[in-house]
Amino acid sequence: MSSTTELFHGFIDASAQVERACLVEDIAPAAVFPPGPGPAASVVDSLLRGTTLAGPTPARIAIKAKGRILLIEPADVIAIEAKGNYVLLLHTSRSHLLRESITTMEEKLGPYGFVRIHRSALVNAAMVEEIQPWPTGEYVLRVKGGREYTVTRTYKKNLQLLAQSWIGMDGFAID
Repeated sequence: MSSTTELFHGFIDASAQVERACLVEDIAPAAVFPPGPGPAASVVDSLLRGTTLAGPTPARIAIKAKGRILLIEPADVIAIEAKGNYVLLLHTSRSHLLRESITTMEEKLGPYGFVRIHRSALVNAAMVEEIQPWPTGEYVLRVKGGREYTVTRTYKKNLQLLAQSWIGMDGFAID
């Protein structure tokens, strides 16, 4: 159960206890939790939106590595490479070998801006620095740190997802 869900259930439990106490003491519950916007409403709204009263909850990815659960920022992941029944998660500071399929990683990390460029590779769109076409119809994609990946013809349509705006051209040309 997530901490947001636990907080929400804790808030509901506390509300029920206050309501019962109000009945015993013959106090109107509205005096304790007035209707309309207020501190109680903002707490519930925050919990339902996945935010804290201090602001949005940062998106992080939980991975199990070496018997520990690590929380990492998606922006710090450079790429994911398939390695048999495992995937290699390349982080800016280190890498992690995880027992997961590349397809599952694509589904889970797609919302964070990861793009499939090869049957065995996903890249973080924010980490891509350069795309070079090859005469074979494939492309070479260079990410921050200098690592290069081949973009196969099967996945070249996904290159359009790397940028919201293409300046100096009419979008990314797909043959």
